[in-house]
Amino acid sequence: MPFLPPKVGMVFPFLVILSDALYPQFSCHAHRLKNIFIMEKQLETELKGKKILFATVPLDGHFNPLTGLAKYLQEAGCDVRWYMPDVFEERLKKLNIPQYKYETAVAITADIIDTYGGRSEISDPIEKLNFDFITIFAKRGPEYYEDILRINETFPFDLLIADSFFSATPFVKIRMNKPVIAVGIVPSAEDSVDLAPFGMGLLPAKNEGERAEYAKIHDQAVNVLFRQAVDTYDELLKSYGISIEKSMLPNILSKEATLCLQIGTPGFDYNRSDLGDNIRFVGALLPYTSNKQNREVWFDDRLKQYQKIVLVTEGTVEKDFTKLTEPTLEVFKDTDTLVIAATAGNGTKELREKYTSNNIIIEDFIPFNDVLPYVHVYITNGGYGGTLLSIHNQVPMVAAGLHEGKNEICSRIGYFNYGINLNTEIPSPEAIRIATEEIMTNELYKNNITRLYHEMNSYNANELSAKYIMEVLAVSVV
Repeated sequence: MPFLPPKVGMVFPFLVILSDALYPQFSCHAHRLKNIFIMEKQLETELKGKKILFATVPLDGHFNPLTGLAKYLQEAGCDVRWYMPDVFEERLKKLNIPQYKYETAVAITADIIDTYGGRSEISDPIEKLNFDFITIFAKRGPEYYEDILRINETFPFDLLIADSFFSATPFVKIRMNKPVIAVGIVPSAEDSVDLAPFGMGLLPAKNEGERAEYAKIHDQAVNVLFRQAVDTYDELLKSYGISIEKSMLPNILSKEATLCLQIGTPGFDYNRSDLGDNIRFVGALLPYTSNKQNREVWFDDRLKQYQKIVLVTEGTVEKDFTKLTEPTLEVFKDTDTLVIAATAGNGTKELREKYTSNNIIIEDFIPFNDVLPYVHVYITNGGYGGTLLSIHNQVPMVAAGLHEGKNEICSRIGYFNYGINLNTEIPSPEAIRIATEEIMTNELYKNNITRLYHEMNSYNANELSAKYIMEVLAVSVV
């Protein structure tokens, strides 16, 4: 973030007065520039030199959303460093952010997650979520904490910024007495009397009867469905002298954070009568992109040859391309709809050999901001990063995902009519076709997502986040 030169700042009061008096049509713009300048000066004076440690679960969907904020703080003068395993070394070098690598912690990364501990053999959504809470998140908490204690010896950080599933949050906040800001990388996971437990994908309660039913489900979730996960994390916390009321892991991690900067806006979340005091919506906190144009923009001539274009992806964690990508290609092959599939390297060769129609494009990776401006429908299994980019480009969605909490995102897409939720992990080709054609012919979805885009666009995510970070640091010093 380039700061304005001092001489420019000195003339701002004069410019604002002059614009008010002589050029009222420019007054709003002048005041906006003044506010930007004031904010930048605050950043320069209050954040400069602050030591900030970033730490995230070693998965793209947890790491990428925080990169933009990390660079923003670094350019504001903060000493920003990141705790991540070896596989993220090149990415952190490109970001020019110093890295602390795992020593004690086990790195469950995207290339091994599906086979780790027999995870790929689990088909039941509740059982798989239970496994994830225990193995990918809860058990890693003490390991992360031990590494962070070591880091603190040479880098006594002022603040930890972590994703909302980073299970060392209470360890650092309570045992180290340091402020921790959690960044909500999925819609808010805090418990509410108006909602079922996070991860079940159920819609908000419509009346007191449903609230009462959801209260029973909360009790069942903690004491029956996810009891093993709840007890596992509780025992780990108590082994470090931390006593917190037993609850679902996502709820604990959100509530125990000093602040939770929630990616998104109220327009993409359910209304809660008991919204947590520590939650702050910050808009679309997007991954860092360099201003330097040192890469070729992705383009294919067919983007201008078709009147109907869809993009399909299953993200980086899902390895089974037969769930969503293949049925989408199957139903639209040899039609007047251009289908673009981004596979993240999963099945690219096999799919290219099977689907050779001129209206099909299959790539390992496509920069979404390059292609989404041409797309009419985004077909997704519910990854939050892709969903935010779809909103950013005002593209309605067909959603089909259940695992890794994606059902919560898919449910919101359907509930608010930002697209159609197919309520399944494995949709049929026909279901995909019907939903896609409905979205293309019904302006409701496009109008709704355009409205959401304008809401999110009204939030300056990095600036808002920096403001909240300054507030937390100010309190922690007192």
